[in-house]
Amino acid sequence: MKILLIEDEEELRNTVREYLTREKFIVECAEDYASAMEKVNDYDYDCILLDIMLPGKDGLTILKELRDNPEDKNIPVIMMTAKTSEFDIVRGLDLGADDYVTKPFG
Repeated sequence: MKILLIEDEEELRNTVREYLTREKFIVECAEDYASAMEKVNDYDYDCILLDIMLPGKDGLTILKELRDNPEDKNIPVIMMTAKTSEFDIVRGLDLGADDYVTKPFG
């Protein structure tokens, strides 16, 4: 399974990538909108783990663009974010996220 991890915090990105790699997943990483969209356009992913708060365009913008693109709309997207309000969770799910995991997580 190939996963794209979109997370701007380097330490968290490295930790999650290391854990998933140990579990035998193939993990590609992006730290912002531009690098994320470049990777999405170049590779096929089985799942995307997506932070909301990113530099430049946020994760919700990425999610909306994925869902609007016929080639990418069926990729499962799990929001992985510190935004924990009910409003933020509902908004992410309404935009098409498949799940919503709040940080910090164990």
